[in-house]
Amino acid sequence: MTEWSTPHLKIILIGNSGVGKSSFMTRFVDHRFTNLYRATVGVDFLTKEITIDKRSVILQIWDTAGTERFHSLGTTLYRGAHCCLLVFDVTSSVSFDALEVWKKEFLVQACPSDPSGFPFIVLGNKIDLDYREVSTNKAQQWCSEIGAEYFECSAKEDIGVDSTFYSAARAALQYLKRHHVDNGEDIQMIQKQQENKPNKKCSC
Repeated sequence: MTEWSTPHLKIILIGNSGVGKSSFMTRFVDHRFTNLYRATVGVDFLTKEITIDKRSVILQIWDTAGTERFHSLGTTLYRGAHCCLLVFDVTSSVSFDALEVWKKEFLVQACPSDPSGFPFIVLGNKIDLDYREVSTNKAQQWCSEIGAEYFECSAKEDIGVDSTFYSAARAALQYLKRHHVDNGEDIQMIQKQQENKPNKKCSC
């Protein structure tokens, strides 16, 4: 990794439809929120440059559709990811219970070179609402079991949004540093010395 290169970190948001993935991404990148719900069709994509530990990085944030008919897009979208945000709605136990399936599906389709070391961050959204079906303790316990960080947020009220993405960026950057030499994934770094080297293909 050259000193002057700017890392492009691919961060994927997955979870059931309606949990607030698009709102969460838009709040972070564009600093806005709308109550008008629009289901993501296929995938949405935004970028934002931030500074992590005195170093500029460019986040490529992918918001994937949470409906089953778009799951076939997973292999294309997930490959080359550096961090995955598992998003659920704290008022919906169904959306929380689905995270285990989303996580497994991501690992199968993304095929990271180090599945056990791949960084996941779990996000409980909509904490601004007056009720909830998923307790903080329950979410934290599951995150402890899978080795994931846990954040509770509100895209509507802009609570915990920046801290979640900055934590994801740090985890993604560390993953990139550990694996950018030997895994051949789509790292999207500005590295001229790597241009002529063939990428290794995932064997899974």
